[in-house]
Amino acid sequence: MECLIIYFLMLIIPILSTININNTYKKYKNVENKKGQTGYDVARLILDNNDLNDLYIVEAPGVLTDCYDAERKTVKLSTDIYHGTSIAALAVAAHECGHALQDKEGYSWMRLRSQIFPIVSFGTKIAYVLLLIGLFLQALDFIYLAIALTFLGLAFQLVTLPVEFDASARALAKIKDYKLATNHEEEGVQKVLKSAALTYVAGVLSACLEILYLILRYTDRD
Repeated sequence: MECLIIYFLMLIIPILSTININNTYKKYKNVENKKGQTGYDVARLILDNNDLNDLYIVEAPGVLTDCYDAERKTVKLSTDIYHGTSIAALAVAAHECGHALQDKEGYSWMRLRSQIFPIVSFGTKIAYVLLLIGLFLQALDFIYLAIALTFLGLAFQLVTLPVEFDASARALAKIKDYKLATNHEEEGVQKVLKSAALTYVAGVLSACLEILYLILRYTDRD
């Protein structure tokens, strides 16, 4: 029964998080910012005012596909954010510039996340292979090792939290410094940033639940 409840929570938490960010984004995507600045304008302003004139800002296909590519020193903004003049465009563009500022300053959590990513990516893939082998061969050692490797995913999610929260804090600070939004618009910006941050909190919770599920589900076979 416990496994069933945990499995249900593993499924529902990411869904609720996605619904929340989509609804918040959709709401503020339809609210124009008073200055009529596009996401590109906002990003360019923040970067140029922080000696990051050499960074590129490019349009990326898709919805909410925005990211900062530290390897290519490029801010990628989805079409609606790149061309949009909404409060959502303002918030998301500023957030991605927050990552660029972290990269410039050598933000420790961001460096750590980049360093552990290859290990985490490899480890989590191997974990599910080992789990399948362990179940097929009824070999508990493989199952236990697979469960241990899933902790890598949780570690990555935990390291990601301060990176994302700090980027949002930097974004809001720059929006205030450069007077890119009115006091009322800042409330909308905060809601967009908060709903985005909650998706990463949901990721941590899901990772914890996955580990708990595996422990309860498969150690019973001992």
